[in-house]
Amino acid sequence: MQIIPYVNFRGSCREAMTAYAAILGTQPPEIFPFSALPEADKAMLPPGVPEDAVMNAALRIGDAVALYGSDDVRPDAPVGAGFAVNVTVPAPEEARRIYDALAQGGTITMPLSETFWSPAFGMLEDRFGVAWMVMAEPVEG
Repeated sequence: MQIIPYVNFRGSCREAMTAYAAILGTQPPEIFPFSALPEADKAMLPPGVPEDAVMNAALRIGDAVALYGSDDVRPDAPVGAGFAVNVTVPAPEEARRIYDALAQGGTITMPLSETFWSPAFGMLEDRFGVAWMVMAEPVEG
């Protein structure tokens, strides 16, 4: 069994998933646009769906899918309400690099700092409206 977060974006899925791949140092995301649907299935879409809107994107880390995403084409679709994506890395320096990259153009909700459970933990909302928790693994001791 796998549990994989699925994030709905409001037109920025391709940009966000590509940015996440670069920030996390993994391969580019696999992207399937709505324009690739068979014609019969396109008829079910709401009018005005942009040609480049993403129906599904998969971000892999190693051999496993770590994050799915799509462009929610409903005009009033909320972005990521009620959840956060967590990324845990071995070292505080790597946590800092990822945190700082995700924070560019976003909003810091908890600065990256030492906590009782991690040598580096912080929270933010990135420029795409997605909440992130970034942490370094606890030091064994």
